[in-house]
Order: sequence, then C-alpha cells, then structure tokens
Amino acid sequence: MVSPTALSFCLLSLHSQISNLQTQLGVLLGQLHNESSGSKVDRFSDQVLRVAISVDKLVNSLSSISDNAPASGNGMSRVEEDFSEAGESEDQEEAPGVKVFNTGELHQYISPKLNRPSGKKNFLGVEAISPSVGLTCAHMATNIKRFMSYKMYGVCPDDWDLAQKLITGGCDPLPRRRCLSRASPDYNKPFPVNSSLWGQPSDANILWSHYKCKDYSCLVSNETRDRRGFFKCADCFDLSKRGWEIPSTESVSAEFTIDQVLALKPGEIRIGLDFSPTTGTFAALMKERNVTIASATLNLGAPFNEVIALRGLLPLYLSIGSRLPFFDNTLDIIHSTLFLDGWIGKELLQFVLFDWDRALRPKGLLWVDRFFCPKEVMKLYLDEFASLSYKKLLWKVVPKTDKDGDELFFSAVLEKPIRR
Repeated sequence: MVSPTALSFCLLSLHSQISNLQTQLGVLLGQLHNESSGSKVDRFSDQVLRVAISVDKLVNSLSSISDNAPASGNGMSRVEEDFSEAGESEDQEEAPGVKVFNTGELHQYISPKLNRPSGKKNFLGVEAISPSVGLTCAHMATNIKRFMSYKMYGVCPDDWDLAQKLITGGCDPLPRRRCLSRASPDYNKPFPVNSSLWGQPSDANILWSHYKCKDYSCLVSNETRDRRGFFKCADCFDLSKRGWEIPSTESVSAEFTIDQVLALKPGEIRIGLDFSPTTGTFAALMKERNVTIASATLNLGAPFNEVIALRGLLPLYLSIGSRLPFFDNTLDIIHSTLFLDGWIGKELLQFVLFDWDRALRPKGLLWVDRFFCPKEVMKLYLDEFASLSYKKLLWKVVPKTDKDGDELFFSAVLEKPIRR
C-alpha cells in the first residue's frame, strides 16, 4: 500500500516529468516548422520517438500508482496537490502547497540535458544530465523567479544578496545561470602571494554595492563597529590580529594554539576544512605550517569570501545546511569556531556532525573551538559530541566571562576512530 505522503511525492515527480516532456515536444515542433531537408526531419522523428518512449514509461508509472493507491473510504487519506503559486512575504518565503518550476530560464535549467549522439550513455553511465536544484527552491517561487530572470549571455544582475537569501532559506544548491559574472569596474590584479596573506586587500577588488561598508577601512574601524553590517567575528577583517597563537591565561582560556593541536599528529595534518565566520586567518596560519585549509563561510553582511580569495586562500561559499563537497574519509582536520553555538538545534547538529564525520579520515581531528551556549543546555550539546565516540585529545569547558557567567565555552580536539 502506498502511503499518502509517498503518493504525493510520486505525483509531484510525474507532474514535473510530464511538464518537461511537454517542453521538449514544443521545442521539437518548432524545429519541425523550420526544417526542410529530409535528413533533419529524420533526426526530428528520432527525437520524437525518444519522447514517446518516455511517455510510455510515465504511463507505466501512473498505472503502478493507480494499482497501489489507497482506495477511497473510511480510514483512508485522499492526497490533493496544490500546484498554485502562493504569495511570499519578505520575512517568510515558505508558502503552503507545492510550487512547480514552470517559467523561462529556470524551466530550461531543470529539464534533462540529453547527450550527443542522442540516446547514447556517456562515461558516467547516463543518457542525460539532470541538473540539481534545492528542494526548498520550490517553496520560494517569487525569489527564485527573480534570481532566474536575466538576459542570457549578458552580464548577471548585481544580486548576490538575493542568491544568499535563497541559499540560507534552503534553496541550495541554486540553479546555474547563463549570464556573465559581474565584478568591480576598477578591479586590479591581486597582491603577490608573499604579501597577500597578511596585507589589507585593495578596495578596488571588491564590489561594495550590497554591503553597509563601502571600503575596507570601514570594516576595521572602531568608529564604525556598530554599523559595519556584521557582528559574528568582530575583528576578523583586522588582519593584524592573528589569533590562536598566544592564548590568554591558561586556567581561563577557551582556546588551544595551532601548534598545540598539530603536535598531536606530527606531520599527519595536511588538508582540512575551517567552517566558521572567517576571513581566512585560520587558513593563513595553517598555510604557514604547510597545511592546506578550505574556508567555508557565507557573506554575513560583509565581503568574507572576497577577502579570503584576495589573501590567496580557498573560499567555499557554503551554508550549514549543505552536504560537504568532499569525498568520504579524505580530510585530516575539520575546525569550527564561533559558528556552531547555542542557536543550533539538536537534530541539525546531528546532521552536521555526521557529515563532518563522513568527510574526516580515520584518526583525523575534529577541532571544536569555543562552542558556547547557556549553562543549562551545555550537557545536551556535549552528549551529541560524545555520541560520535571520538577519542578526547584536548578538552575544556570554561565560563564565558562576557555574559555574567550564564554561558560556557566548550573547546575540544577529538580523534575519529577507525571503524571496520
């Protein structure tokens, strides 16, 4: 017996497939109208045959659902899909019902892309490439339509803030676009590698239009602290503050030094990930120690990703809801600071930690740096970290002194076990 929920998803999938086939047939009919030579008409006929085969598969799928669908009557649910596009508010994008991608460039993007020659499998073993798009995009119809409204082959709109709003709302991955990326009109070549790591980037290399600060000095000035547009890492744009090198008094410090952590695995830490609100300072310090770190962050009110890249480091523009773009058991270290803290729910934390576990290699290090939350819920979080059954190499729980003792810092370096 097919459950109402499963039936709902099946119907949505079939609706999308039918819509795609209608689009393909429309394109083919347009081609037939414009073709005159016999060979081209033959090719058209072959394509129509492929669409007909796909329709046959849909018919079989519909028959299967019909055979297994719940009968109407007492105790049985009747599933009704709403394919209308409800309005969206600025603060709450998600609307009841299911949205269908059925307009313009977005529809072209999600349609399967057949290989050449038609019907042949490629080296990946598939006959067509089906582009990926985040499930929640379907519930953000107005903004995703805005994002996909552009002049094809023209310069892309200056709308990274809209893209990030979609990403943080769960529309991740975003669809690709067929437009040319926009940059600052005064863009200069970046500083040489020997001076870019700790040198202040040039204002000319950042497109400032959607930031509260309009130059780099604003990002580091104490006079603009309350109106700079970011807060999660108050001093991270000040590249003179290197961090992780000289902790405060040992008895109250929530930090470990980089050298202290690397000494746990001499010569073994080579590649890793920093998942933090960051401008790349952790990655820069690790680079000086011959460790390659990718820095995953969003542009939280300021040009975090631009600055990471201008320093000659690797930025990953990635939300906390995304699966890490790394293969299993490949990273030597994952570090996170001032990002995972008391705002995160238990279930989301579980999905994050298990994905980090997937990407970490056996005997790799998970460095949880200054996780903070109220005292009364600290045990809840500690239990989640403990559930991974990692070996505790370094461990601290100390008061967070700027909150009248109501919050605690938790820092740890944990070693992933070998599981067979």
